[in-house]
Amino acid sequence: MSVRGGTAIINLDIEGPVISRHLYGHFAEHLGRCVYGGFWVGEDSPIPNEGGIRLDVVEALRALDIPNLRWPGGCFADEYHWKDGIGPREQRPRMVNTHWGNVEENNHFGTHEFLALCELLGTEPYISGNVGSGTVQEMSEWVEYLTRDGDSPMVRERKANGREEPWKVRFWGLGNEAWGCGGNMRAEYYADLARQYSTYCRDHGDNKLYRIAAGASDDDYAWTEALMRQISCFGCEATPKNFFQGLSVHYYTLAGPWEAKGSATEFDEEAYYRTMAAAARIDRIIQGHSTVMDAYDPKRQVGLVVDEWGTWFDVEPGTNPGFLFQQNTLRDALVASLHLDIFHKHAERLAMANLAQTVNVLQAVLHTEDDQLVLTPTYHVFEMNKGHQDATSLPVHLRTSGTGRQVGDSELETLSVSASTKDGSVLISLTNLDADQPAEITLDLRGGTLLEPRGRLLTADRLQAHNSAREEQVSVQPFTDLRQDERGLSLTLPPHSFLTVAGRLA
Repeated sequence: MSVRGGTAIINLDIEGPVISRHLYGHFAEHLGRCVYGGFWVGEDSPIPNEGGIRLDVVEALRALDIPNLRWPGGCFADEYHWKDGIGPREQRPRMVNTHWGNVEENNHFGTHEFLALCELLGTEPYISGNVGSGTVQEMSEWVEYLTRDGDSPMVRERKANGREEPWKVRFWGLGNEAWGCGGNMRAEYYADLARQYSTYCRDHGDNKLYRIAAGASDDDYAWTEALMRQISCFGCEATPKNFFQGLSVHYYTLAGPWEAKGSATEFDEEAYYRTMAAAARIDRIIQGHSTVMDAYDPKRQVGLVVDEWGTWFDVEPGTNPGFLFQQNTLRDALVASLHLDIFHKHAERLAMANLAQTVNVLQAVLHTEDDQLVLTPTYHVFEMNKGHQDATSLPVHLRTSGTGRQVGDSELETLSVSASTKDGSVLISLTNLDADQPAEITLDLRGGTLLEPRGRLLTADRLQAHNSAREEQVSVQPFTDLRQDERGLSLTLPPHSFLTVAGRLA
């Protein structure tokens, strides 16, 4: 079997943009078993909890240093009325979750519970407000309830519900998917609403809001342009008006058409490569939206926010189709490692990204099975990569030979590399997407030396390998095949694998 590969030239002494920790954000929607049975089990549960919040989930996520958590949706956000989720739980009104399974929502997990979860996780809340079926007053009062100090009607109500001090809540979504489940709006109509809602989502005291407008799906660059026109004139030198500080885009990786997304576990090599080619497409999509934004905001004062990304396959047989539970295999992990490399590449414009979703839904990092907790393969990618958070990116120039693969009408590069430095250490991430072939890699380290390099490898015998409460098929293993040479390091990267190399910078 021939060995293909390449050289990654890494300039250890040239600093690129900082990789915001918020590119490693997560997303929790009232959907399936993400909140109920995932984060929330209730105070009477035999599963260890604090105030109803499941502690094994908290412990696992704290190990990832998750920087932010988006809630309550998703599509659910635009039918959620926050006042239904405060006060004594037994007195909270119920509603029907029309988007996800048409099940009854009891509102036991509401604003106070979510903020308590964020405090346990040590993470920043990102709240998605209701534009689709809500009102400007409703969202304005939610901001006041959460963040205002002193005295006001909403402050008095918050204190009556047991919270004396305001919370710090920076991140605020002005609706979600306004082009679809958030109201089926036209771009120009939503753009006007974004200006209106942002006006009344006020900064209280020293809590400065980072307002995120509901942006496009996939490559709808016209939607992005309609929103960017609201903040500046094309090509002029005026400072953009701060109606919003971030603009979102959603992109999901599918192995086929929407009507036939395919199984999460029963797939062949052809479907695997289609998935990887679709995952790689996010690079072009981010670049396209960035180009539009650069025309109106050349100083890059508005951040691009990929607040929904991940794989989307058919639900597992026998599960509620509205709950979006899919198994998580090594294929999902490699989609994640490829995405994160691409996010690092666009760190100058990209301000935040949120994997969909955290527990039991779509490309989850955690699965719960009754009282058991399962770390998915995707979880391990986030854990292995957490050293990139708030690190300074390092320029990587990748020269490859024989690693390209034709997938449909696109060329897929099967090698991906990114690198960063922080606190005197270097972290290098390498992905080999080739299903069958290893890759011989040279790390040409320039402008410095990597002392005591250590490798960690994530792979498995099969692309379809996954973890369950009964069996762990995908786990992180030490990687010792790091060979010193005059240019730095050389290694053989196994097929379908993800590797990190870390060391001290000298």
